[in-house]
Amino acid sequence: MHSILLRGLVCSLCLLPVFALKIPFSARTSPQTRGLPPARAARQSSSSHVLSVGNTQNSFYYTNITLGSQTISVMLDTGSSDLWVTGSVLNAQDTGKSLTLSYAVGNAAGDVYTAPFSMAGYSVENQAFLLVTNTSTFSTNIHSEGYDGLIGLGPNSGSAIYKKLGGDTGDNAINRIFEQNPSSTDDYITLMLSRLNDPGSNITGHFTISELVPGYENVTSMPQLAVEMVYEVTDQDQHWQALTDKNVGVIGPDGQPISVSSIVPKAPSGQLVAVLDSGFTLPQVPRSMSDAIYGRVQGAEWSTFQQAWLVPCGQLINLTFTFGGISYPVHPLDVSSSDFGVTFSNGNPACLGTFQPISSAFSLLGEYDMILGMAFLRNAYTLINYGNLVEGGSNSNKPYIQMLPLTNQVTAINDFIQTRTNGQNLINSPQYTLLPSSQEQHSPETAEEKKQQYEEEVLSRWPYILVGCLAFVFMLIGCCVWRCCKRRRMKKLAARQKQGTNPPDTNRSGPYSQLHDSQSTATLVMQPMRASTLEFKEEYGKDAFSRSP
Repeated sequence: MHSILLRGLVCSLCLLPVFALKIPFSARTSPQTRGLPPARAARQSSSSHVLSVGNTQNSFYYTNITLGSQTISVMLDTGSSDLWVTGSVLNAQDTGKSLTLSYAVGNAAGDVYTAPFSMAGYSVENQAFLLVTNTSTFSTNIHSEGYDGLIGLGPNSGSAIYKKLGGDTGDNAINRIFEQNPSSTDDYITLMLSRLNDPGSNITGHFTISELVPGYENVTSMPQLAVEMVYEVTDQDQHWQALTDKNVGVIGPDGQPISVSSIVPKAPSGQLVAVLDSGFTLPQVPRSMSDAIYGRVQGAEWSTFQQAWLVPCGQLINLTFTFGGISYPVHPLDVSSSDFGVTFSNGNPACLGTFQPISSAFSLLGEYDMILGMAFLRNAYTLINYGNLVEGGSNSNKPYIQMLPLTNQVTAINDFIQTRTNGQNLINSPQYTLLPSSQEQHSPETAEEKKQQYEEEVLSRWPYILVGCLAFVFMLIGCCVWRCCKRRRMKKLAARQKQGTNPPDTNRSGPYSQLHDSQSTATLVMQPMRASTLEFKEEYGKDAFSRSP
């Protein structure tokens, strides 16, 4: 039995770099699916801008690039933004900068170089990349898995190399291509992933730049799903993420919507924010959603070792996601996987529930609710338009995502019956009937998850906390200013009283205000009248009432 280690996103605050992590599991492979020649080489398509995509046991998807005149197989990752390769690269120039990218498989550490780069018919000079010379920390042999590096297809703002070098020299490869070939409509990539061991599938893997896979042009008629933007302070965490439909975003095995509240503060009620990430083999969803998908399956077992649900391989599980009014059914071969050789606790063979509870990939900043990886992306032809997220580009339009459903439910059921039950239709047999909702099992929540959820409640609301703190500071400053002004006024009043003057009575209105002279009627002392004319005469020396001669 091979162990499965969950991959997660390293989320950090503000200026710390964030990278998508890869899942270092061991899938059962054969020489035809382990990336060995000739299967390892992703064949070039007949169109110059369309590349074929290789598939290692539905676990890794890769294509070819040319770097420094060498053809190198790289994993396609829409969840990160940097280019790194192992080994050596001809004609590469050292920038003198070193960098370490943290992944679950280990650390991709080395020096940053530049070299001529080409992909899907586009070429750029002096493309910056990380040359990883030591892969001893990796928990898996990536060469045997079919690739010798990774190309990040995420927004340029998430590139650690871009931040390290600064300016245009550090722009990631896709950004450089769009910057050199300005367009208001064609700044897009498309991705189609194949499914191995599916007898009814005729889909082959393709990756394109500014071009559509022939026969699938209808993707442009699909709803344009606005890319949900993260806060500007944390735009390094920007991913290709979109909102599910209101209240019907996820339809469970019983045909009913799975109700889960979003942890994203600005998400509309009844909707979830989903990241589309081709670097995740196993989708990461809220724990309650994972329980709703697998918890009612008879014989389902939660594996503490695998940190995932185990189910009988003959159990067909229906699951559908809804975006922009369009339903995207997930093939039952993608809802549970027989590729990992897992067993129940009693030793009997089991299949792995691929939609795992989100734990190590939990968004502490509350920027997304779930990560839809390869098990979902195999069911849609995906177009990502970068829009104004191209640094230095001429496109002023907002970025968006379009997805064309690829899974036909009737055909998918027949594929499942042929693959899992040897052609016997046992779907309606009693052993595969879902348990009542009252008997649904629930996976245990770890103490670390509870801690993360508490931290998320605080960190995801940092804009509101910041506004509240600023308001408190302004109120405090205002109170201090008011107190100082009042104290100064009181001092002035005390000084005037000490000098024997009173301040004006500002409470008295009208033209007859109180006199403030010392001889006002409030302090005037009446003088006695003269008693007689005699006193007057004596004072002035004559009788004031005598007649003149």
